[in-house]
Amino acid sequence: MAPEKPFCLPSLLLPLLTLLLPPQADTRSFVVDRNHDRFLLDGVPFRYVSGSLHYFRVPRVLWADRLFKMRMSGLNAIQFYVPWNYHEPEPGVYNFNGSRDLFAFLKEATLANLLVILRPGPYICAEWEMGGLPAWLLRKPKIHLRTSDPADNMTKIFALLRKYEPHGPLVNSEYYTGWLDYWGQNHSTRSVPAVTKGLEKMLELGASVNMYMFHGGTNFGYWNGADEKGRFLPITTSYDYDAPISEAGDPTPKFFAIRNVISKFQEIPLGPLPPPSPKMMLGPLTLQLDGDLLAFLDFLCPQGPIHSILPMTFEAVNQDRGFMLYRTHLTHTVSEPTQFWVPNNGVHDRAYVMVDGVFQGVLERNMEHNLFLMGKRGAKLDVLLENMGRLSFGSNSSDFKGLLEPPILGQTILTPWLMFPLKVDNLVKWWFPIQLLKTPHPQIPSGPTFYSTTFPVFDSGGDTFLYLPGWTKGQVWINGFNLGRYWTKRGPQQTLYVPRPLLFPRGALNKITVLELENVPPQPQIQFLDRPILNSTLHKTYIYSLSTDIQGDSEPMELSGH
Repeated sequence: MAPEKPFCLPSLLLPLLTLLLPPQADTRSFVVDRNHDRFLLDGVPFRYVSGSLHYFRVPRVLWADRLFKMRMSGLNAIQFYVPWNYHEPEPGVYNFNGSRDLFAFLKEATLANLLVILRPGPYICAEWEMGGLPAWLLRKPKIHLRTSDPADNMTKIFALLRKYEPHGPLVNSEYYTGWLDYWGQNHSTRSVPAVTKGLEKMLELGASVNMYMFHGGTNFGYWNGADEKGRFLPITTSYDYDAPISEAGDPTPKFFAIRNVISKFQEIPLGPLPPPSPKMMLGPLTLQLDGDLLAFLDFLCPQGPIHSILPMTFEAVNQDRGFMLYRTHLTHTVSEPTQFWVPNNGVHDRAYVMVDGVFQGVLERNMEHNLFLMGKRGAKLDVLLENMGRLSFGSNSSDFKGLLEPPILGQTILTPWLMFPLKVDNLVKWWFPIQLLKTPHPQIPSGPTFYSTTFPVFDSGGDTFLYLPGWTKGQVWINGFNLGRYWTKRGPQQTLYVPRPLLFPRGALNKITVLELENVPPQPQIQFLDRPILNSTLHKTYIYSLSTDIQGDSEPMELSGH
């Protein structure tokens, strides 16, 4: 179902693309020559060898670097999506500034001498929050998403295609160079021989191909998506994808192997490739306790709470991402440990439970947790809900967030509720730097708690990878920029990529802020490493093979779609 206001993004793209065309554009042409099963570019037979890169997963200052490396690999085109929710945060409110400047990215692609295959959506999947659809669509609670085309039999679909198009060029729009990672599962890789063998076969057939991904990037902030495969599976912050260009922008052995294959079929640009970017190590650094989240509630929700008999979803109170606090009070004394639960899998996605400010434990979507509470009549019960990213794949995936059902303590349905939509990023960016609030610190901090410290970077610094050994789960900001989620305890990802442009160089002080949601180590220390750890030692690497010619003990890939 479409929103009431017509979706205007494609119409916005047209003038942007028109502006990019050079003066002689009227003499250029692109034709599908079905009689000879090929493309014609400016009247000349043409095939593209392309790679996927998502501008929304790469800081703007690094766009040119990534595109240049892609061109030097031998690619003649790039393919990318345009996420609707990244550009229309509210109905009728558009944002094409800064890292959202689509026009600037298209210009960078032109400067890199790369053609563009544009996939503007509105739905993109891409393991991106809600598949690119804006969360405000869910403010209509009865909305049904992605239900207009029920056909899913691929054999019939391709038979229908050939009925109307018996000839045409061969194209593989998504040839996977690797695969995505889920929290709590193994890091995914795809071997270099598997990738290059399939690529060479396709190029021998004269096919055009796009490699997904050629550079994966990062799900900064709250932008990761999720899948549902028997249970809820949120995507990791890293979108490295085991791609030819690493998350930090470095060419990998897979990059050079692909470049060698492409060189057998078409010319590749001459000249040396830039070396890997400088990397930096720093620490360990000890973080200082700023205070528990509840102590900052007036700053996190300055407009005050929303009152309701039953708990309301994130969408009902216009809270698209992040966190919301639900508060009620016990109506009678509970003197024995009594089960606290939410029926019908009603926690979306993760709940951190506190009684009178004391952390009690966690409830999680699709997971069985035995949480038992005690408290006196009038005790304050706080439930912090974390939105772990909306489903990005599947039809009618209306993934509402928050408490979808009223919690139950024993046999008592708990009412009424106060809802505090939290603006955590605003607190970190604006309030913490001036330290307006000093609160008494608990002796043994647990539950949602802020920590921070400052540190200098000498010389020009370099890219680095934040490691939080012994920490559990939370969110990290550097100089006010939301790096994304960490989940050290669950893995597989253990480090967060920190691009060099986020850091102030030459002795200036940088600030790191951590919101730990559960438990910190005895020494609340962090380190900056010169290489990533994407596969926890608790998990062995999960190797996917897409080729029947490659022998091994790998497990079959279950596609989530893009």
